Amino acid sequence: MSKEIIQLNEEVVKSEIKELVRNSVEETLNELLNKEAEELTGAAKYERNEARQGYRSGHYNRKLTTTSGEVTLEIPKLKGIPFETAIIERYRRRESSVEEALIEMYLAGVSVRRVEDISEALWGSRVSASTISDLNQKAYVHIEEWRNRKLTGKYPYVYVDGIYLKRN
Repeated sequence: MSKEIIQLNEEVVKSEIKELVRNSVEETLNELLNKEAEELTGAAKYERNEARQGYRSGHYNRKLTTTSGEVTLEIPKLKGIPFETAIIERYRRRESSVEEALIEMYLAGVSVRRVEDISEALWGSRVSASTISDLNQKAYVHIEEWRNRKLTGKYPYVYVDGIYLKRN
């Protein structure tokens, strides 16, 4: 009696799962944006009532790079009231964990060009060298603040390291 052999293409399964997660993240964020617009206007889409604050005027699409990949958000346009979302900051194009990962890669010694390639492999969108440099400048400000802070308290040990070279 012969048994059937089932073979799974691991790459296809992984890509399908990744796409499923990305779609789920996209749907969830878009639903949260719609609920936020409903709360601001005081009425659901196409609903008429006396307590309504403003009106919907369609939406515009915006890309956001997340750890699940690049998602397209449908940001609602409102008339009569400004739409300020608590979900993502204004003008933000990447999730904060993505930015932290980019900074950590650079600080670990990965070259800027290599960080571009890694970001494309991980998140599906290439991050430019100038963007990485800008993020690193922000990190260096915090590092310099930490290095130049005042030391208060008691320190029982002091470690000194140095090199002595003869000059001829």
